[in-house]
Amino acid sequence: MRIGELAKVTGTTPKTLRFYEGAGLVTPAGRTASGYREFGPDAVDRLAFIRRGRAAGLTLAQIREVIDLRDAGATPCRHVKDLLTYRLADLDRQITELQALRETVAQLHDAAMHADPDDCRPQDVCRYL
Repeated sequence: MRIGELAKVTGTTPKTLRFYEGAGLVTPAGRTASGYREFGPDAVDRLAFIRRGRAAGLTLAQIREVIDLRDAGATPCRHVKDLLTYRLADLDRQITELQALRETVAQLHDAAMHADPDDCRPQDVCRYL
């Protein structure tokens, strides 16, 4: 199938597919006599994998590592497990940081709700922060 057809089937855009091709994530099976990219049915599965990887928060570089392992004939499941372990730890760290940030903003908000803006000194810029 040509790039436009593949884009339609997978819910992406030809521009994204060309980007993925340049990044080594998908490879056309060949080109037509007129130079159009031709993709095989395996490209649909490959793009679904890329979409799932992105939804899990993996970078395109990480996804390419997994694809490269598979294309080399290796089973990348252990590598994926390690990536997901790292991603989960990173998400837990981000959640902790966001909870602390939320507490800080909530305290500033509470203070701002009880302050009179007319009492703000010019040198303070804004006393809410």
